[in-house]
Amino acid sequence: MADPIIKDLERRMNGAIDSLRHEFTGLRTGRASTAMLDPIVVDVYGAMMPINQLATVSTPEARMLSVQVWDRSNVSAVEKAIRNSGLGLNPMTEGSTLRIPVPELSEERRREMSKVAAKYAESGRVAVRNVRRDGMDDVKKREKDGDLGKDDAKKLSDSIQKLTDEQIGRIDEILAAKEKEIMQV
Repeated sequence: MADPIIKDLERRMNGAIDSLRHEFTGLRTGRASTAMLDPIVVDVYGAMMPINQLATVSTPEARMLSVQVWDRSNVSAVEKAIRNSGLGLNPMTEGSTLRIPVPELSEERRREMSKVAAKYAESGRVAVRNVRRDGMDDVKKREKDGDLGKDDAKKLSDSIQKLTDEQIGRIDEILAAKEKEIMQV
């Protein structure tokens, strides 16, 4: 009975870690990559939408991104979202195209990127903890309803906590590897 609960929680926690890895692909060190803009969402049409649903992103040069916005009325919103993303990018508008030079990574810029990586990792940890909370609430509810005995509930809670600790440890390892990649000269 405990196995399906743990499997579901593990699947959800792995989803949070996969999401973190995806966000880290956007933190490139030195080279332009279309994935850099993946975490950025733009406030358009009364909703938050990812850039790839509003424009075509390409890399015409090693240190340049090009964003071709499909709807000209969204150009300023896309530009604003890129500027406010915390990635240190400064787009230049040419009609409905945004040219974004990717700056050389100075020591200061590398530290900023490390801070952004740390924020992403903390979001991942929070997501994992939220999954843990859902699991613990489910265990408490089942115990209260009489579906689980006190000992089984305790064992299940311990398993959930152990799983949570393992997943947060994985997040810390992924963050350490990304920080090392960022800080390499």
